[in-house]
Amino acid sequence: MPPFLQAKKQTKMEFSMKRSLSDQWRPHLPEGLDLELISHPHSLRSVVNLVIAVGRLKNGESEPVLSTAFTDENLLDIMLDSIVEEQVVFELMSAPPAPFLKNDEFQCSVTDTQKRSLILVENSMELHSVLLQGGNESRKVCLNMSTYIHPAPSTNARTVALGIKNTSLYLTCKQEDGKPKLHLEEVADKSVLSNIVPGSDMMRFLFHRTDAGRSVSTLMSAQYPNWYISTAEEDHQPVALSLENVDRYTTFHIHRQS
Repeated sequence: MPPFLQAKKQTKMEFSMKRSLSDQWRPHLPEGLDLELISHPHSLRSVVNLVIAVGRLKNGESEPVLSTAFTDENLLDIMLDSIVEEQVVFELMSAPPAPFLKNDEFQCSVTDTQKRSLILVENSMELHSVLLQGGNESRKVCLNMSTYIHPAPSTNARTVALGIKNTSLYLTCKQEDGKPKLHLEEVADKSVLSNIVPGSDMMRFLFHRTDAGRSVSTLMSAQYPNWYISTAEEDHQPVALSLENVDRYTTFHIHRQS
């Protein structure tokens, strides 16, 4: 077949297909609009417009014609309505931290590595370390040591609270003048110490006991890591908090009493 006859036949086929498609979609178009298929190259905007329009026709949607002029705003509205999907984001609230739960309580005697006992100086509400001579054993303070179940158990330390036997006084750690200090605090209702939430102000009552050898332990503040209960080199000096590398004694002999 000659080339010009082949081209003419192809043109007739394309025209027939376009006319068939136009007749097929015309009943679905809103009043005032008509569908015309042409073979000219189209811009991306025209292609998007055509795809969205055909999709809406397939879904049986019909919209009133407000104007024959189609603007960029109209195209943007159609794209947003057809393509943009709403996403609902739910904020997940983290679970509250598990508390330290009181587990047991027992009485114990405490001496530092210089064999000095702890005595209560009531006028100053302080504990002092003193080398007691015979006949003065009654001045020695015994502690009620409460143990706690740690939310994240550690094999190296046990969490404890330290109360003075036959009193309502407990050892606590508080910041004073920008530095952690050891205090004696009266607790009228001891049930408040039955569970302590990590990060709360009640953490001032807790210490991490680490056994460094047979009956030898350190007592580090849970509120202020690396600050330990310690005694001075001199006799009759207050028990205090200090860092481990200063000239104070931070290890104690703790003996559980039956």
